[in-house]
Amino acid sequence: MNILVTGANGQLGNEMQLVAKNSKKDKYIFTDVCEGYEYLDITDIDAIRKKVHECDIKCIINCAAWTNVDKAETAGDIVETLNATAPENLARVMKEVDGELVHISTDYVFGGDPYNIPCKEDQKGTPTGVYGLTKLHGEQKIAATGVNYIILRTAWLYSEYGHNFVKTMLNLTATKPTLKVVFDQCGTPTYAGDLAAAIFDIIENHKYKNHTGIYHFSNEGVCSWYDFTIKIARLARHNYCDIQPCHSNEFPSPVTRPAYSVLDKTKIKETFGIKIPYWVDSLETCMKNMDALKI
Repeated sequence: MNILVTGANGQLGNEMQLVAKNSKKDKYIFTDVCEGYEYLDITDIDAIRKKVHECDIKCIINCAAWTNVDKAETAGDIVETLNATAPENLARVMKEVDGELVHISTDYVFGGDPYNIPCKEDQKGTPTGVYGLTKLHGEQKIAATGVNYIILRTAWLYSEYGHNFVKTMLNLTATKPTLKVVFDQCGTPTYAGDLAAAIFDIIENHKYKNHTGIYHFSNEGVCSWYDFTIKIARLARHNYCDIQPCHSNEFPSPVTRPAYSVLDKTKIKETFGIKIPYWVDSLETCMKNMDALKI
């Protein structure tokens, strides 16, 4: 089967390139709008349709999105275009060829209503900002096409690649004598390598058949951003930075972020037989990889 991956130069896209090398039967085609990849503008449905027919694509894994949460508030229509219209385009084309769409969504579809237990897939979406709202619209538009789809909501994504919280904290704890990090937002860090491995397993072993729907994936466990930073610093042996907990209101933001952003992963584990690693173990794996890559 020929599989097209969009947003190949992002965190998840790079991890998908690594796991795809293990495929015994599928061919992966990686696209983006930057140099080094086959060019594909997913806001252009005719371009998608042409690529799908030329390459006989039967599955698309959409890793592309607008992900800058704060800038989404003032960026205009481009956020809705990338996060909702573009996924709809992919879904429509896959529907035409009876193919499968795997789409990545986010915990930011929640947050407006108070809750203190892990979010299940059928919980009502109450996004607090443009990013979460447009991602929710993307989910809704995909479902409305009638395509075979798997939507994977994830949270606090990081990897060896691109810009992310782990890399930022590694730099700050290495260079700052003191650092304040919020402790009143809780969630689960998710290593993009684990998410890529889960997607690969679902596709490679054809587990997706007859399982259209929304699923949650993050690493196991719960922590605050403060706890996450402490673990990053200790693993890196950045022992001279005094890391202190603080409240979210000490760092004003255009968007109110979910205070409790834990995803219930029962459905994905039971449906696909996936074993999910604990967040600390995955963080250690990622940081070892960074050392090996000299990142």
